[in-house]
Amino acid sequence: MAKVELKGIVKKFGKITAVKNIDLTARDKEFLVLVGPSGCGKTTTLRMISGLDEVTEGEIYIGDRNVTDAPPKDRDIAMVFQNYALYPHMTVYKNIAFGLKVRKFHKEEIEKRVRMGAQMLGIENLLDRKPRQLSGGQRQRVAMGRAIVRDPQAFLFDEPLSNLDAKLRTQMRAELKLLHQRIQTTVVYVTHDQVEAMTLADRIVIMKDGTIMQIGTPKEVYHSPENQFVADFIGNPTMNFLNVELIQENDSLYVVKDNLKLPVPPALSKRLLRSTGRPVVLGIRPEHIFDKKLTTPFPGSESLNVKIEIVEPVGPETILHTMYESVKLIACVDNKTEAMHGTSMDLRLDMNQIHIFEKESGKAL
Repeated sequence: MAKVELKGIVKKFGKITAVKNIDLTARDKEFLVLVGPSGCGKTTTLRMISGLDEVTEGEIYIGDRNVTDAPPKDRDIAMVFQNYALYPHMTVYKNIAFGLKVRKFHKEEIEKRVRMGAQMLGIENLLDRKPRQLSGGQRQRVAMGRAIVRDPQAFLFDEPLSNLDAKLRTQMRAELKLLHQRIQTTVVYVTHDQVEAMTLADRIVIMKDGTIMQIGTPKEVYHSPENQFVADFIGNPTMNFLNVELIQENDSLYVVKDNLKLPVPPALSKRLLRSTGRPVVLGIRPEHIFDKKLTTPFPGSESLNVKIEIVEPVGPETILHTMYESVKLIACVDNKTEAMHGTSMDLRLDMNQIHIFEKESGKAL
């Protein structure tokens, strides 16, 4: 197996720069996920790694080999596409074996690899079927089987689960995770689904407008977003953002907006002293806002009386859309809440979990 390394990669389509000077390394045996909104450059980056798109500037290495100008067939990678790309006239067996036959593997070796891959993916009983006789999840397993049997240095996945329904997508996520643990191969995986990225990745690369906004483990990008874009993109429901001002009174810092005034925890205050008197953005995740009746006070908790606009029961939790004067707040509370539309209730905010961002740049302070 091998690392995949991008050095100063740029991709231009005419006057449009789709990928802007990216430096990125997928470590050996790492599951690296590229995630971001449509048009952020993630699929273009993957296609350049595969050789399907030419690099405008920069270099690509797979292992220690510079493959920037190498054709796809010489890069020793396997790619799994969103649309499966199966041959409709071939059986599952022949679809999986096709790449091995092209590379002139012996018949016995092809048989061994196909059977092993099919067993690993639980599709041994489907080998004689044609793709039209398979469900979406089964087709995706066949596409993965075709990649696995080649034993490449790296796997590239281009939104492979996006055509599946929600339940099957969840199941396939777990299967992909188990598969990676078994085969221990470098994976570069593209998705627009942040939940998919968080559950699958060893590290996540969050992209926007052809640039990398942050690289980190799922915990790092969730708990320590480097800018407001990452904070907004990661998490469901999305983080609450309030335009506030930082003020200092005596030895304490507060965030202020109209009649809202909340103390900043001492540990965070030290970092923010230079930003007092400036407009900033306060971020707090819905899961760090609680139903006051269902919690006990804790250090750093602050109460707020809000009006409830929408109540969304979603099984183990309930999502509340609330208003405090002109401030909108979404809270993700315990499903035991008695909150009702049109009434008022007290929320408890965990101020230890707040994030502060520069208003102009969006950079985390």
